Amino acid sequence: MNEEKIVTLTTWLEGKALTGAIITDFHSIAYLSGFESDPIERVLALVLFSGKPPFLFGPALEVNSMKESGWRFQAFGYEDHENPWEKLVTHIKDATSGQSFALEADNLSISRYHALQSAYPSASFNSDITDQINHLRLIKTPAEIKHMVAAGHDADRAFDIGFRTLTEGISELAVAAKIEYDLKKSGVPAMSFDTLLQFGDHAADPHGATSTRPLQQGDMALFDLGTMTEGYASDATRTVAFGDVSSQDKEIHAVTLEAQLAAQSQAKIGMTASELDKIARDIIIKAGYGDYFVHRLGHGLGSSVHEFPSIMAGNDLILQEGMVFSIEPGIYIPGVAGVRIEDSGYMSHDGFVSYTHTSKELLKF
Repeated sequence: MNEEKIVTLTTWLEGKALTGAIITDFHSIAYLSGFESDPIERVLALVLFSGKPPFLFGPALEVNSMKESGWRFQAFGYEDHENPWEKLVTHIKDATSGQSFALEADNLSISRYHALQSAYPSASFNSDITDQINHLRLIKTPAEIKHMVAAGHDADRAFDIGFRTLTEGISELAVAAKIEYDLKKSGVPAMSFDTLLQFGDHAADPHGATSTRPLQQGDMALFDLGTMTEGYASDATRTVAFGDVSSQDKEIHAVTLEAQLAAQSQAKIGMTASELDKIARDIIIKAGYGDYFVHRLGHGLGSSVHEFPSIMAGNDLILQEGMVFSIEPGIYIPGVAGVRIEDSGYMSHDGFVSYTHTSKELLKF
């Protein structure tokens, strides 16, 4: 439970003369309360108040888990046959007569917003608390970074497992399954996202999915993976060669590596996110592959694998000590190949400190 952060948010609510906030993003709830659960289609909420204790609300089947998570305030549940919004509002009205609330506008769907309004027609929900939560999560504590360093160690183990699994004819899915099976067998509780394997020109689709495609001699193999440790994420990508790859494959790998290493070595406190993106992007553009670098340079990490901020053009956010993010340039040429090289790391006074360490050279298997 992150009581200090909850106090920060309730102070913000008081400053805005708001009654409270209804937080519904399960990542935010886990970060603030210590209770981790993806409710899927069910409703999970953390309700904060100005000057009053908060409470957790969710499926009845999880109330005991809420109480056992370290949450020291009240926890309420609803059963599946009940209207969750009506029951949530009942508990809110028991706690306060105020009727002005902030929401996470980036998270609450239109249908859920309408359901909340219908259950509480006299209340106003005109304030957004998303930015305040994002900025609370922006700077990681040494304890949080320690968990992510451990997750990075597991990501490096995952690469080693995957590289040793590469054999001619094996499918992308089979390699991903081997990685996840061996990690979980050794005690790693969860991946931070579904392990992505892409062979050959399949890797030219940067958001493609792991498939049944078999590995062939001369393919590049892209691994994008991460793990969770104590609720914190790692995320890293390596691209390796299986057999002898083409000169063009080698070239785009070399350009991507140059861009990644330049951004990583030149990242400094006081630089903007946009300036860091430009360091890598300019190298790829100069090499003639600018049209094939089609995404931002990186994204924040923490208790979720993708979070605020985006390291991209147009973002003037200043890099600060304790920020954690990825640096992951890529070149994707349809019908040819795709290369991405990614490390996760944190900002220190000495610059960017990666917590994934597997070699980024074009390894051959």
